[in-house]
Amino acid sequence: MTGRLAILACGGALPVALAQSNPDAVLICFIGVPHGLGAEAEEHRFEKLGALIERLQGAGVTRVVLAGNLARPTLDPAVFDAETKAFAPNLMRAMQGGDDALLSAVISLFEAQGFDVLGAHELLPDLTAREGLCLGPRPDATAEMDAARAADILAALSPLDIGQGCVVAGGQCLGIETAQGTDALLRFVAATDPACRPTAPGVFVKAAKRGQDLRVDMPAIGPATIKAVAAAGLAGVMIEPERVMILERDKTLAALADSGLFLATRSL
Repeated sequence: MTGRLAILACGGALPVALAQSNPDAVLICFIGVPHGLGAEAEEHRFEKLGALIERLQGAGVTRVVLAGNLARPTLDPAVFDAETKAFAPNLMRAMQGGDDALLSAVISLFEAQGFDVLGAHELLPDLTAREGLCLGPRPDATAEMDAARAADILAALSPLDIGQGCVVAGGQCLGIETAQGTDALLRFVAATDPACRPTAPGVFVKAAKRGQDLRVDMPAIGPATIKAVAAAGLAGVMIEPERVMILERDKTLAALADSGLFLATRSL
């Protein structure tokens, strides 16, 4: 696949990793959406998508990757350009739904303009975990059963576009990731009254939703995830192979070693 790449950067470490591995890419950020690319990134308004598309086409961009955590922007319809006005009905409907709906709408806009939309994992294939990964102590039978229960819960919730993470301990669901994200889920579990928790420590499972477009919303874990799982008193983390990214891998593995947790894969 040829043509210049544009990185549409949102929050987190992923856009930085992509920029480092693609030094010729056009770096784009959106006003009001946090990112970590610094002054090298061009700022654009989400309300001026037509101007952004014109800029990318003028720079010879044919490939686009949307990377990082997209905080839903506050939009000012009074400054929409013509392209954004035409797209606004689809955008507004999508913003009433889950993240998948919003990100799918953004993909459709860029694809309609002739861009190839890529996933970060296509540009950085070592991001995802391979089948059979098992680091740290091997999960025991209880942890395996808890992981299976969490996977069943996530599969049942997939059509509702709610979240990508679940904590189960001793067969009991202690929390499900929602719009507040993984960190909020794990803080909630950590704050749960011990009297309400089974004796089994529990497992955090992260997996993609069924039918999810992995080009823009592939689940991810990182060093902060491992630290939060440890703080929640869980035994470890189970992730779906090839469909969950491990960000800042060296730091994540160091946090894993420090915590004594396991990190393993499970096909769901």
